[in-house]
Amino acid sequence: MRHHIILAVAATAMALASCSEDKFRIEGTITEAEDSVLYFEHVGIDGLERLDSARLGADGGFSFSAERPAAPEFYRLRIAGQAINIAIDSTETVTIRAAYPSMATGYEVEGSGECAKIKQLAQMQIDLQRRAMALDRNTALTAEEARDSLQRMLAAHKQRVTRDFIFKDPKAASSYFALFQAIGDYLIFNPQGNDSDIQVFAAVATAWDTFYPGSLRGENLHNIAIEGMRNERIIKADAAGQLDPSKVVTAGLIDIQLPDNKGRTRSLTELKGKVVLLDFHLFAMENSPQRILSLRELYNKYHAQGLEIYQVSVDADEHFWKQQTAHLPWISVRDAAGTGSRQLAIYNVTQLPEFFLIDRENNLVSRSVQIADLDEAIQALL
Repeated sequence: MRHHIILAVAATAMALASCSEDKFRIEGTITEAEDSVLYFEHVGIDGLERLDSARLGADGGFSFSAERPAAPEFYRLRIAGQAINIAIDSTETVTIRAAYPSMATGYEVEGSGECAKIKQLAQMQIDLQRRAMALDRNTALTAEEARDSLQRMLAAHKQRVTRDFIFKDPKAASSYFALFQAIGDYLIFNPQGNDSDIQVFAAVATAWDTFYPGSLRGENLHNIAIEGMRNERIIKADAAGQLDPSKVVTAGLIDIQLPDNKGRTRSLTELKGKVVLLDFHLFAMENSPQRILSLRELYNKYHAQGLEIYQVSVDADEHFWKQQTAHLPWISVRDAAGTGSRQLAIYNVTQLPEFFLIDRENNLVSRSVQIADLDEAIQALL
């Protein structure tokens, strides 16, 4: 696990750029580098792979192309120790203009919104590191004062990155990049014990599970999130003396465990073997009765064939929720945190209602925006 995290950081910490046919193209100019060799490399989870190279002329012009990846992937342009990393998420043409030897920071990029986002994130990280170093050199501050100031800076940075980048589009290459930014050897988002950071990793992992099923980076994110959540449960259980940590196991799906309307804790992963409609709902919504009626029709039609509905309510009024769900035939659970629910963050639910489909092997298959016909989508999984 640590091995993969370190590799992921290495693949993105230097990155200062991201980015219809089957190939993508990276072209542009790197001036003041005549006779230098420009390398085009793939930055994979397991290391670097050289794809091509070119000796630059007086004008610094270059052009490389490669097969379009099935999911967002990272590449880089490198001269000696100076590198510009580029994330490709489609078959577009990305144009880079820079001058050596300041190419890693003094470049311009066109052709990809992701490029602009990652450049902005990288500049924010550089500024954060500069301010952190200034704190370390400030002899007027005690160690405790410097530490408190650094924590406030980190919290503000993470809040902005989470709000303005990751939760806006967790499936984006820029969101993946943001997760692995670091100050020195210190990961800004720490998935090994910080509850809110684990939620951020889980939100991106869930999006990649949905939009890029089977991708190596998506599976790595999923494993990191699951491991972080497992460690968190062990720490909390051990501290409370409520559970034997050796009995905490990890499933393949990012789990939800909440009490149902009869007081029994129900786990999403206990439904392995069934096709599951995971539904996030607010019974206080004006259109709730119509939505419940449509869900009843689906349930009645397909339950005998293996469909289950796991419905997560975020209603603030528990008594009202119990009244509304008393006669529903499916699993009805409620998160007492309401619209501040951790589950909403993990599954990147930004509006209600929202739903997902999960296959019989506990794999997240799709979310509402990917489903044109819910009835047909359920039939295909059954």
